[in-house]
Amino acid sequence: MAARQFSALRLPMNSLLLALALLASGTALAASSHCGKEGVWIEILGAGTTALDGQAASSFLIWEDNAPRMLVDVGDGSKQGFEKSGATLNGIEVIALTQVQIDHAGDLGAYLIASAESERAAPLTILGPDSNQSPLPSTSEFMQRLIGANGLYPQYADALTSRSSPGNWLRIADVPATGSRRWARYASDSLRLAAIPVNHGDIPALAWRVEIGGKTIVFSGDFNNVKNAVGKFAKDADALVVSHVIPEISRGALREKFALPSQLGRVAAQANARMMILASRSERTRGRESLSRQAIEQSYDGPLLFANDGECWGL
Repeated sequence: MAARQFSALRLPMNSLLLALALLASGTALAASSHCGKEGVWIEILGAGTTALDGQAASSFLIWEDNAPRMLVDVGDGSKQGFEKSGATLNGIEVIALTQVQIDHAGDLGAYLIASAESERAAPLTILGPDSNQSPLPSTSEFMQRLIGANGLYPQYADALTSRSSPGNWLRIADVPATGSRRWARYASDSLRLAAIPVNHGDIPALAWRVEIGGKTIVFSGDFNNVKNAVGKFAKDADALVVSHVIPEISRGALREKFALPSQLGRVAAQANARMMILASRSERTRGRESLSRQAIEQSYDGPLLFANDGECWGL
């Protein structure tokens, strides 16, 4: 069955049959910003990049049974999507970052300050890549630069120490962004998380596997698939969320950092992913969806969704 595009929040009459087909395949339509009341949902807080194109940068909110559980990436501009979602930070137990660049972590400071000023019932865990011996900061160093004693907002430095009240204490872990070993050191009553390093040129980057409510979601982040590791890592995922930054015609330096649509299709096929969501859509790929679809469908025939801010997809 050929994959087709479907907007979760805008459903014209001529898309009715398409909607019914996707519903039959297990993808539900969210009628409100709270997504569905039951099951696992992915809300798109940011489907874009740093371009000034009306879309926030990469960010995803995962819901389970109408309760917000975690954020994957908090790119610049995504905070507005979170505010519209109806979620509260008290319900978020983890923020997992695929990298600490502005298009994936630009709004982290806003979330940290809001969390420090809220009455959290439990600590907030921040997980992200180490520096991989690059000039870029590790996640823990990035946090120090934001709210450490010598950071941009030193008034919140106690959140990084044991002197902080239990509700505001932040737990931070640097996850290895080099090698091939799978990191799997986070588990709670709601979530089980795993991560692997992915190749994104000289930028430390991770892919995340989230197990929640009997479902599995894999967020590949930005990667060039030179290691061919994401397909195996995403095996049998209910949803594979990938970065769709470059078109099939790309050459040169861009291919050293990002996977082509045809490569994304092969990854999804290798993983046997139930559906694929294309996010981090850039000015290079918007308007070329039909060409990207054609390249992807050479290998992958599952449901294929081009993400937009504010959409919510049920698993």
